[in-house]
Amino acid sequence: MSFLTDRKRAVGLGSAKTGTGHFWAMKVSSVALLILVPLFVFMVGPMLGKPHAEVIAYFSRPFPAIVCALTMIVGFKHFADGAQVLIEDYVHGLAQKVLIIGVICLSYAAAATGLFAIARIAL
Repeated sequence: MSFLTDRKRAVGLGSAKTGTGHFWAMKVSSVALLILVPLFVFMVGPMLGKPHAEVIAYFSRPFPAIVCALTMIVGFKHFADGAQVLIEDYVHGLAQKVLIIGVICLSYAAAATGLFAIARIAL
């Protein structure tokens, strides 16, 4: 028979105080991607198979460059948040911390590389 109260059993299992903010960040980025991904697909799709000069001229315009950049930023942020939740759920201990740091670094590096490429084309 255990002499622990219900409160004592629940200590340490409660809220980490970031769940609501994380939830809303994922929802907002999901809605943003719901708009951005079709725009991205309908802008990039027609450029497949076109000559290099025509593609460069098209993505040098502000609207396509901005849509691509926003899709890149929001998409990789959404990826990092989602992967972090997966890692928190299934990995524990030091490996959890290392993997979260790795996923965040990977996500930011990929976003920075994509933004650099878009900037090189657009400017």
